[in-house]
Amino acid sequence: MGRAIARNLAAAGHTVVAWNRSGGNVEGVRVVDTPAQALQGDMALTMLSEDTAIRSVLVESDLLAGARPGLVHVVASTISVAFARELAEHHRIHGVALVAAPVLGRPDVAARAELNILAAGATSAIEQARPALEAIGKRIWHLGEEPHMAYAAKLACNMMITFAIEAMAEAVVLTEAHGVPRERFLDLILGTLFNSRPYQTYSGNLIKNEYPPGFKATLGLKDLRLAKVAAGDAKGALPMLDIVHARMQEAVDAGYGDHDWSALARTTLGER
Repeated sequence: MGRAIARNLAAAGHTVVAWNRSGGNVEGVRVVDTPAQALQGDMALTMLSEDTAIRSVLVESDLLAGARPGLVHVVASTISVAFARELAEHHRIHGVALVAAPVLGRPDVAARAELNILAAGATSAIEQARPALEAIGKRIWHLGEEPHMAYAAKLACNMMITFAIEAMAEAVVLTEAHGVPRERFLDLILGTLFNSRPYQTYSGNLIKNEYPPGFKATLGLKDLRLAKVAAGDAKGALPMLDIVHARMQEAVDAGYGDHDWSALARTTLGER
């Protein structure tokens, strides 16, 4: 995902330097030796996998202390709401503007620069980052002035995608019990009630009972765990979240952690 974003920024005419924890080169991008070197431009965009990685690279090293004055830092990862609040305070202390910008879209969508960007933060900072964000996505959704708001929305989106996967799996269990082939039933669903991207993307995996790597189940489990924690502030109950979290945990425990997160359907379908 990060490589695709960097390529698209460079292709749009931006001067891009990058630091990558895992090494490797990106076409059109100058790779630097330290993360501090990547904080000397007008904007820095990070795509680190989770809270712990960001804390290690950015917070524990006090990396922002050496950032270029006026820098806007865009965090495109999906992180916890609690850590987003902590991160916002860390940026405030160092005088660095923080824009939360988790994205909707898989790597193929990122490669086409068609991501949906869930943005939150000071309006002035979002506007400063807008040219770069427009180079990597098809729409920027401004969700609020506080960065943690974007991460709450992203976790809710991922939660709903897993609901869609579980809904398809349970519907297949019911219809196959009465002789309806799953491909015919799912074709019906796509052609009538639920012709949205999650259904389009994941119905094929259920039909084939194949779950090639896309968004890993381990990352899906992480996001559902973060959603459960964030739900601690909610007034109502989220019983479906408990169910899909358990399904995802079962998939990871069964050895499907590196498979696509739609492998959570295996338990419901009775296919291992």
